[in-house]
Order: sequence, then C-alpha cells, then structure tokens
Amino acid sequence: MNDALRSIPRMAGDGRREANAATVLRTVLDHGPVGRSVIARRTGLSPAAVSRQCTGLIRLGLLRELPEGAAGGSVGRPSIPVDLNTGEAGGPVAGGVHIGVPGSTFGVVDLRGRVVASRRFPHRGVPPGELTTEVARALGRFLDEATQDRPLLGVGAAVGGWVRPDDGVVVRHDALGRRDWPLAADLARELALTVRLDNHARAVAHAEILFGRPAARRSLVHLFVGNVVDAAFGIAGVIHQGPGSGAGDVAHLPVPGSTARCVCGCHGCLQATASDTVLAARAVSRGIVPEASAALVVDAAATGDRRADELLRERAREVGRATALLLDVLNPDLVVITEQSSVLNPDYLEELRDTAVALSHVCDDPERIVGPFAGPGVLPVAAGTALMVPLFRDPVTVAESLRSQTGA
Repeated sequence: MNDALRSIPRMAGDGRREANAATVLRTVLDHGPVGRSVIARRTGLSPAAVSRQCTGLIRLGLLRELPEGAAGGSVGRPSIPVDLNTGEAGGPVAGGVHIGVPGSTFGVVDLRGRVVASRRFPHRGVPPGELTTEVARALGRFLDEATQDRPLLGVGAAVGGWVRPDDGVVVRHDALGRRDWPLAADLARELALTVRLDNHARAVAHAEILFGRPAARRSLVHLFVGNVVDAAFGIAGVIHQGPGSGAGDVAHLPVPGSTARCVCGCHGCLQATASDTVLAARAVSRGIVPEASAALVVDAAATGDRRADELLRERAREVGRATALLLDVLNPDLVVITEQSSVLNPDYLEELRDTAVALSHVCDDPERIVGPFAGPGVLPVAAGTALMVPLFRDPVTVAESLRSQTGA
C-alpha cells in the first residue's frame, strides 16, 4: 500500500460531519474548481462547516487548493478555489479490472473518472479455477507500473452475471462457468488491497450517474451487450438491485422478430440473439472472420468489409428492438448502450436508435439513447467506479477503513 495512505489523518465525526464531507466532495466534483463560499450557497451548509470539511478533505488528499485561481481585487482575504485532487504529482487513484470472457481490462482512474492508464489482459484458455490468480498477478504488475508514486485507494472490479456487491460474490456467471465465486475476497487476498466488486452493467450505470450526463441522475437504463448481456436501472441517482442483488438479468428478454434458439429452450431471447458470442459465431459461419471473435468482426468492418458492416448493423437493429421494450416499460430520461461496435462507430449507434424509436410507443427522441460517456474507456472507468461510489458517499469512513487496513 502506498505510504501516502498510511499518513491519512483521523477525522472524528458524529455522522453529520461524514454526510457533510460527502456533500462537499460531490459539489466539488460537479462544479470544481469552486470557492468555499459558492459551495456554501449550493449546499446550504454554513461557511464555517464548508471550511472545516474542505480542510479535512484536503488533509485526506481528496481535495486541493488552487492558489493561482484566487480571486483578488476585493477587500479581505482572497478566495482560494478548491478542486478534486487529480494532480499527477500526488492525486489519489483507483485501480480497476473488468473480467470478461476472452480477456480482462485493467485500468487506473482519477477522482474525476478519467483514465490514467489501461491495459488489455487476454486469458482465453485459462482454467476457471486459476483465473483469479492469473488476473490478480497481471493486475498487480500493471498497478505497480501505472500508479508509480500516486496513492492507490484500492481496486474496483466489474464482471457480468449475477453479482452481490455487499459481500463481493459472483452468484452465477454462466459464460465463465462459475457459481458462488468470492471474487472480491480472492482478489483482495492476492493483491493485499481493498477490492469492491459489482456487476458490470451496474458499474457503468454508477459511472454515468457519478461522472456522466446530468440526465443520468434523474433516471437511466443501461444495457450491456457483450459475451454477457445484462442491464441496470437507476432513478434519482440510485441503482436498483432488488432482493439478492438479482436485478438486471435481461438475457432472456424476448427480442421481437428473433427466432434464435436459446439454451433455455425458448426462441428469441436477447442473449441468444445479440451477444458477442452469437455475433462471432455468425461471422465465422459466413466466412467473414477465421475465428470466433467479436473484436475481429469490428476490425473487419472498420477496414471496409461490407459483410462485417452489415452483420454489425443487423446486431444493432436487434439491440434496438430490445431497447424499445425497455423504453416502453421504464421510460427513463436516458438509455445508455454499451456495445463494442456502437461505442467505436456512431453509425451503428444511429442504426440502433432509429430502430428503437421506430418501435417505441413512448420515445420519439433518439437523443435519449446514447453510448457511455467514457467512450472506449468505459470498462476501466466502470471498474474503477465500483471503488469510487462508496468513497463519494462517505469519504471519511472510507479513509478510516483504509487506515485500519494498513495499520496506520
């Protein structure tokens, strides 16, 4: 653990201070750099309370003063704005890992959810029982190189399937063949770091709410289309999990017009219609790519292969039909689609939008359907956000937890 975290000072509080610290930190996230007086006006906290919280958060390393931005020319002490401590010289960062089927994505993100470094780690063929160890070893090496002297707050982890974030357990991940997998504990033991785990659809949704478009904080649906297909729904800034954290399983959502046979015995399920696994198999059967890889299909389309382009447009229309159903049922302010080809090429997002709006009975505005704000960096940002969410909710308690774990 970085020595900077060992020196985190203790901030005594009675609950209100912790809540006030979170309020100040979120206000700086939304409006920084910002003066203390502006924070007081926006939050309703007293100037003295804002000053105390800013001082404490600066000592924690989460905020920094910007003397060069001080407002002069008036009687009295100049106003020195504060901002999140994202400085390269010492701003804290979060590690992130998204564990996928053919490979994992590693990342380091700062307090604004910006990617500092990322790396792809292929692990196709690694036995399920050895996957955690292999990923953790590679991730540890990556973090040592990427963080250098910056304080590392811990690691956020994201994975598809049914995930319980409260105890860090993957209840079920069919594509990886895992059940009751204590992934967070396994990674924490291997890395000797704090690890927070969430489902990847919820992690992206959390990132949209924390760092993305303002509409996401009102209500959003996020649809993740990869080898695993799942979704997340949020309203008023809260992501719904349901009993046992089982919400978001849309693998068997029926896609209008699809006749694809699913392993469940039905036809037309979203997973069997539009997943990366299905896309890759179609591409191989049509002679578009030599091996089953969705990434190869996207690359082929980017180099001008018309067959690959049409296959991706076909998939976009299928996802668009499923999106129309979600729009009609939930009618959110924002629908975020994480799907590889549309993240990289807006033409496929446009195809998806056109289909969804044409079929929806409640949405006639295609601008409500968007790609993730982080673009190609969506996976490392989402993973890192799994750690950032509790930090922004309660920075004092999280800092104290880090102190206790490091023995400071």
